[in-house]
Amino acid sequence: MNTLPKPAMRPARPEFSSGPCAKRPGWTPENLSNAVLGRSHRSKLGKARLKDAIDRTRAVLQVPDDFHVGIVAGSDTGAVEMALWSMLGPKPVQLLAFESFGKDWVTDVTKQLKIDAEVLSAPYGQLPDLTKVRKDADLVFTWNGTTSGVRVPNADFIAADREGITICDATSAAFAQQLDWAKLDVVTFSWQKALGGEGAHGVLILGPRAVARLESHTPAWPMPKLFRMTKNGKVDLEIFAGATINTPSMLCVEDAIDALRWADAIGGLPEMQRRADANLAVLADWVAKTPWVDFLAQDPATRSNTSVCLKVVDAQVAALSDDAQADFAKKLAALLEKEGVALDIGGYRDAPPGLRIWCGATVETSDVDALTPWLDWAFASVLADLQAAA
Repeated sequence: MNTLPKPAMRPARPEFSSGPCAKRPGWTPENLSNAVLGRSHRSKLGKARLKDAIDRTRAVLQVPDDFHVGIVAGSDTGAVEMALWSMLGPKPVQLLAFESFGKDWVTDVTKQLKIDAEVLSAPYGQLPDLTKVRKDADLVFTWNGTTSGVRVPNADFIAADREGITICDATSAAFAQQLDWAKLDVVTFSWQKALGGEGAHGVLILGPRAVARLESHTPAWPMPKLFRMTKNGKVDLEIFAGATINTPSMLCVEDAIDALRWADAIGGLPEMQRRADANLAVLADWVAKTPWVDFLAQDPATRSNTSVCLKVVDAQVAALSDDAQADFAKKLAALLEKEGVALDIGGYRDAPPGLRIWCGATVETSDVDALTPWLDWAFASVLADLQAAA
């Protein structure tokens, strides 16, 4: 029987999902009253709202002037796959695979495009050997492993004089971690992560070297309409001025504009990074004094400040079978959801059993602080049930 009393304080907002993530503080549907509804996205007004979302993204993310920012279909996945299908082929390819989405890009490149690529892999919680990254090859990698809680600490492993291009899936890093634009040629993310926006739309950012690749390379495979970024051998710049390839949801566009306005108002990128770091720090302090839990990412230098992944290390639980450990973690998440204090924090289905707590800037640090006693209470409760059933 669990003798630990329920904590007195509850998080004001229990949304700790890793995508779609918590809306920004103070969000209400009324914030979207300027949405261009019932009108064509190609109308003057519709294109202006799309361009506004693009311009605000550039400003908050501090994207260099010679990079192009576009809104595309299919969330971050669509943006990554546009780059893979359009740009890979003329050079050797390396991929970093240390979590599930990085492994998805391996499947795309090796199984679908049938490119004989080199895969640098690592188990969940670790990074591959970054010293093996070659400057003569194209590189595809996730900056922050959404499902593993591991991130690259910086872009020092990418050569400044590289010959290949870099394609960076930054979906849970953008707006929370410092991206090294000089080392990145393609950057992708979705609104549903650090901005707390809605799903289905991706953002694709192309640097000069990516543009040069698009204009010099013709893929050997068929190109779906949604992936076509060139016309007559030149990049279609209208895509990066609000003329999306397919019809976007203008309600989602307005929601992204609202989130970007908020980001700018609180201090832009530095403040968003500070808020995410502060949320991670709360969990780090709690983990340091809590014997039953640990980070999946052991090295603090590679630990995500957005998708924070935790594992249960209690000896009684660790002695269970793999299936029983997974069941224990599911019961933890289910109990916290039943109490209404933490929603959708179970570990990703392909990751080791555990919890995943979103700590991006749209989450208040006070809510993370209020959550930690509930994590202890839920663990004690599930462990007591386990012991009673033994």
